[in-house]
Amino acid sequence: MAIDGQPAEPFAAREGQLIMAPGTRIDALIDAGAAGATSRVLLFDGAAVQPIGEFATSGDPARTAPLPPPPALPSNGLPDRIDLKTALRADLVLDRAAGPAGGWVPPLTFNASAAPAFRVRRNRAVVIALANRAATAVTFHLHGHHMRLLDRLDDGWKPFWLDTLVVGPGQTQRVAFKAETAGPWLMESMATDWSAPRLIRHYVVD
Repeated sequence: MAIDGQPAEPFAAREGQLIMAPGTRIDALIDAGAAGATSRVLLFDGAAVQPIGEFATSGDPARTAPLPPPPALPSNGLPDRIDLKTALRADLVLDRAAGPAGGWVPPLTFNASAAPAFRVRRNRAVVIALANRAATAVTFHLHGHHMRLLDRLDDGWKPFWLDTLVVGPGQTQRVAFKAETAGPWLMESMATDWSAPRLIRHYVVD
């Protein structure tokens, strides 16, 4: 129903699975089973599957069909469309080797006067190509705005908004957002292991 605090176009989870990056928030509705049924909630952390919860249904009569799709939650005002044709396009390498040369630095050494990854005029669209050249998955977090995950052919986007995205090893993902809020904003890059160090950069909306 919602991802990262923003309403989505309601959709069924493929194979009953939700993929969550560190920091991702997902609001989901679960159609419970017949009375007496139990369903386990399983977590795959990248290494093993482990149960983390269980749903038990009691007292309700069995239904012969699933519930109809729910209506979408009210919009929080994000744009219905993003003009990709006139978008500013930026390429970011999610480099895990911290240093000024790659732009990503540890938070303690961040300098707000350093050159931003990109600058954009307010209300213009931005398309970012996020390239992960590491051998492990990398989490990307965008501050200040929510983004659409673009389809591979760059001709549409997934029916939800994100502020956090996992980019697999050797993959490139493209995201788009409308730069509606002026100011300098951070971007974060980290491995999916919570103990991994965070690296940051910033962008500017004028």
